[in-house]
Amino acid sequence: MSILQRHFLLGVTTAFISFLAFGIVYFLSFPLVEWSSLWKVKVFDLPFAVFALCICILLGLLVGLFSGLYWKKQIVTIHSHLLQLEQGRNIAWDNRNPVQEIGEIERELEKIQKQMKEQTKLSQKLANEKAVDIESRIQEIVSQERNRLARELHDSVSQQLFAASMLMSALTEPKEALEDRETKQLRMVEEMIHQSQLEMRALLLHLRPVALKGKTLQEGAEELLIELMQKVPMSIAWKIESFSIDKGVEDHLFRILQESLSNTLRHAKASSVEVLLISRDDFIILRVVDDGKGFDVEKERAGAYGLQNMYERAVEIGGTLKIVSVENQGTRLEVKVPKLDLKGGEND
Repeated sequence: MSILQRHFLLGVTTAFISFLAFGIVYFLSFPLVEWSSLWKVKVFDLPFAVFALCICILLGLLVGLFSGLYWKKQIVTIHSHLLQLEQGRNIAWDNRNPVQEIGEIERELEKIQKQMKEQTKLSQKLANEKAVDIESRIQEIVSQERNRLARELHDSVSQQLFAASMLMSALTEPKEALEDRETKQLRMVEEMIHQSQLEMRALLLHLRPVALKGKTLQEGAEELLIELMQKVPMSIAWKIESFSIDKGVEDHLFRILQESLSNTLRHAKASSVEVLLISRDDFIILRVVDDGKGFDVEKERAGAYGLQNMYERAVEIGGTLKIVSVENQGTRLEVKVPKLDLKGGEND
């Protein structure tokens, strides 16, 4: 039952109680000679008893209605503050609520907002320190191992796929005009080899060193997208703005971008990808959109290490990650991170 309905019923109940109380006081003060006089005396063509009951009910309804509307407005205001707090937005506390209890709730919400900001700053600071420390200790080992795997795949499997592709092209070229069963099968094998080459290129791209290595997030993202566009037959567009953020946030966002693009190449079967990296309203926004086959987000999130890893990275820097996917229409991934200054202020 809504608060407006509760106050409405409260008003009706108050009206009946008031009517009974008024009747008792009236009868004690002015004893009736005949009870029939309550029906004989009329006010606005209504018996006095009915008129008094109607007046009490009307007053009760009006009191309940205005009381319900007032408290509904107060609760809606508190709910709005809670939504803004959940979304990480700043709440303006210029005008305090005149109701003492509501004012105390607003003061508690203000304290919670300050604590959340401090937690976000601390999370980003810890992520920054952790990223620098881990990168200095294990980056060289990880880079060497990934390069070794990429080199071995390129020198062995990739070269064999290329040789097989050339051989199949030589076999099918004299039979381009034929449509017999053998020719169709050869062309299917050629197409499979070609698809394997594309997947191998995507895998080699994914095995590139993941660290920014002194580059900014924007430079690393553009380099990654340009390299991807050169090696994979896919339409790739991006909009990347220039802004300054902490090293830890850069590292996490870059790894999320890599993981997202890797998932697109491996699973989405997309023909186009759009990447957006901008700063708006004290938030850093990273968005990756493809037109692939889509998937069930809840099902995949429960069992996919890549998706869970991206969620955890977003949380580590105080951000949120949202994935919307529709089958046969594509997938949209969006990360929003508060842009905070670890020295105590906020960046605009």
